[in-house]
Amino acid sequence: MPLRDLQISPRRRLPARLLRARSVRGSGPGGQNVNKVATKVDLALDLEGAEEVLGHRPLGLIRNRLASRIGPDGRLHVVAGRARTRGRNLEAALLRMEELLRDALIVVPHRKATRPSRASKARRVETKRRRSETKRRRARVHPD
Repeated sequence: MPLRDLQISPRRRLPARLLRARSVRGSGPGGQNVNKVATKVDLALDLEGAEEVLGHRPLGLIRNRLASRIGPDGRLHVVAGRARTRGRNLEAALLRMEELLRDALIVVPHRKATRPSRASKARRVETKRRRSETKRRRARVHPD
């Protein structure tokens, strides 16, 4: 099963030459087949080469957000071994790699601090006053 390009966005595509897939024996479904066929796939993306396609800043986001998946070799690793065939596991690994990269490249806008308006403060206090009054009326009446 040949590797394919990773489609990260409509305009961003990582070429297959940056990927390396390695098949290893894995646990999971397959019965006796598990003992003799390497169907689990370890997919690795060369981040050094990806910098020329993605750029420095997006690569920094990937390195920060996916640090736990980057091996000592500097490659981003994804492992798939649920399916019984190497081809399905490879496709699952490719899809997971695309999804991880898409999620890592989402830029979260910085939250601008705001203050409650005078009217919202007044509404909150009025609601608290009403609630307090309701609870006060529920209380037992003590004869004085």
